[in-house]
Amino acid sequence: MDKPENLNVLTIGNSFTDSLAAFFPQVVESAGRGLHFERANHGGCELHRHWSYILNEEKDGAYRMYQDRRFNMREILTKQPWDVVSIQQGSHFSWRPETYQPFANNIHAYIKRHAPQAEVVIQQTWAYRSDDPRIMPGGTWLYDADTIQRAKEVGIDLPTEPMAIGQDGMHAGLTAAYTQLAKELKLRVIPTGLAVKLSRENEPQPFKPYDQSLMQTLRWPDLPSQAGDVVGNIVWYKDKELGELKLGRDTIHLNARGQYMQACVWFAFLYQRKTSEVTFVPDMVGAADAAFLREMAQRAVDGFPQVVG
Repeated sequence: MDKPENLNVLTIGNSFTDSLAAFFPQVVESAGRGLHFERANHGGCELHRHWSYILNEEKDGAYRMYQDRRFNMREILTKQPWDVVSIQQGSHFSWRPETYQPFANNIHAYIKRHAPQAEVVIQQTWAYRSDDPRIMPGGTWLYDADTIQRAKEVGIDLPTEPMAIGQDGMHAGLTAAYTQLAKELKLRVIPTGLAVKLSRENEPQPFKPYDQSLMQTLRWPDLPSQAGDVVGNIVWYKDKELGELKLGRDTIHLNARGQYMQACVWFAFLYQRKTSEVTFVPDMVGAADAAFLREMAQRAVDGFPQVVG
């Protein structure tokens, strides 16, 4: 396959591709390549909800759900000769294989009908930070008997006994589900989730969970320690009703480090170039750390076992 110099890229996703807007254009430009990048995203949007929007748009020509409700999906797919269109599951469903179909099949067929020249790819999303209440020890997300059985029916191996999924379990479950989808649709996978995992495993000073009681006892401007992960952020905000400062915890989205690494993953994957060609470094990321993040991105692209060539 020839290495492209310029690409038109569209994402059909949610906040996990909105994060590309932070640094993807600058990363591509710094490596001397061209990019036209657009998003057809909704925060938290799952595959089934995207498909419901598309169906409603097809039924009612006045119905527009994308890009600030200015366009419908058909208009977006036909207004530009897209080279790449990405799809993904909502992160909260990513580890549950029974939630992908038939919606992914329907969306894929719709894209190929209206943008037949585009390569459809899947972004592998990532496991949440370990202080997320849903995956902490004793967390609320379980591989229950029904999920285990449904996964088994589509050839995905999950734990044989109901158990809390944990960070590793979330990564394993979503990787199995995305890999199965890639096999079914014969699509390549952009391995952002693997890059996140590799960064955690190789981080010189990895994130250490803090005492949860700190969230109730700290006063501005103090924060719990949260260095060492490319996911998550804790910030102070003012409660609009009470007028008081509170701590807000985001344990699922990429922070600036993660956004930079994600942009490098997409660059290396789509342009078939090495992340060493990237010269852009965000102001809030140090030079040595940026080199580490570029290395993790490259290792993920090189190491993810694609099921199609």
